[in-house]
Amino acid sequence: MIRELKTLTAVAQEGTFASAGQKIGLTQAAVSAQMKRLEEQLGVTLFARKGRAAVLTAQGQEVLQQAHTLLALYRTLGEANTGKPTSTPVNIGAIASIQRSLLPSALARFHRAYPGCQSRVLPGLSMALVNQVDAGELDMAAIIRPSFSLHSDLRWTTLAHEPYRLIVPAAIKGDDWRELLARESFVRYDRTSFGGRQVDRFLRAQHCHVRELCEVDELDTIIQLVANSVGIALVPEVAALQPWPTAVRAIPLSEHTFHRDVGLIHRDSSQLSTPARALAQLICEAANPHH
Repeated sequence: MIRELKTLTAVAQEGTFASAGQKIGLTQAAVSAQMKRLEEQLGVTLFARKGRAAVLTAQGQEVLQQAHTLLALYRTLGEANTGKPTSTPVNIGAIASIQRSLLPSALARFHRAYPGCQSRVLPGLSMALVNQVDAGELDMAAIIRPSFSLHSDLRWTTLAHEPYRLIVPAAIKGDDWRELLARESFVRYDRTSFGGRQVDRFLRAQHCHVRELCEVDELDTIIQLVANSVGIALVPEVAALQPWPTAVRAIPLSEHTFHRDVGLIHRDSSQLSTPARALAQLICEAANPHH
């Protein structure tokens, strides 16, 4: 049944029998046969077919969650007999600002509590990290919250609620952000990132036409470009990047202020290893030390 459960998780991730077969090296007919056999063994209907899509039924969702748990246990079989303590590696994705702020202290506490456990931190953009968590390649990821709804088996915990500011070189006078956006050269937060899309939506909603000079993903690079009088920019006020450099002045957007939520995304706790659950808790505690 282990083989069928692995195929089930592939179908759930890919959405069709054909795509799942391509991912795991089986024909569509072989995938279909395995899923039919699994349904017969369990006595439940796992999928509701809608065209080519294979949509999990409510019972199928329950079986999928149980499958994740069983497969995680299966991967650790035999470890208890090696004479060495069982060590489940923890893989976490994180955007750059979280790697600089919350992760170091959380990881230090984690490795003191689990000295034999390995951890791996993978950098990336929020969109890619969401997909890796959803595919089971990462246990969790610290990302910018996307504008779309998360899958029902993914959990979200907010770590920070960061307001956007217009930052300008200190030598530039004036506090009218509309006038400054219309007049000065603009350094754009990369639109392939969730945060950059927020900026893009704000500019369109406010009917602001900017003179774009360059587009950058790294927030600290954007701040340094503004400090060097390359242009002005809309960026979130990130704790890890505070205080602003002396060559930069931050202008609030008053009632038009928008925010980005940074948080932790992971599967249901029942699908996480004990070390992964512990690390998630430590990251949340690092974000809210007074709670």
